[in-house]
Amino acid sequence: MLRISRLADYGTMVMTQMASNPERLFSAGDLATSLGLGRATVSKVLKSLARHDLVASVRGLHGGYSLSRPPQQITVADVVDALEDQPFGLTECSATTGICDIETSCHVRTNWQKISLIVRRALEGVTLADMVQPNPLERPVVLHRMRGPATPPQPTTRSAQ
Repeated sequence: MLRISRLADYGTMVMTQMASNPERLFSAGDLATSLGLGRATVSKVLKSLARHDLVASVRGLHGGYSLSRPPQQITVADVVDALEDQPFGLTECSATTGICDIETSCHVRTNWQKISLIVRRALEGVTLADMVQPNPLERPVVLHRMRGPATPPQPTTRSAQ
């Protein structure tokens, strides 16, 4: 299963919440309550986002966190990069070179790199502003897992009229 980490998922939730009101200062406690997340988790996410200059912190009694730039200028890829421990890639070898003993003779590595690049570009193409106001898909996405061999479609016959 290909997935981003739970922390990156929470980061997109936090950043989308902040993007819904970009002029506001948010406390970790307010974000945790409104999103149904633990305060410690939200604090950890915010600190990492601040280290990557995606949010700015304001100290003091009326302090909190705000987006460091407009929601249209922050992509989901930015958030994922800030919260993932490793460089982006769907496989370990597609993200980092020199870690696999069969890397030079591997016949699928370049295709995994191509697939990773496509996914990366998709993440770069979605901003926080998009996450706040998602557009309906032109076609619904149907996710399914095939079980057993696929049955080919049967030819249809028409009766003569």
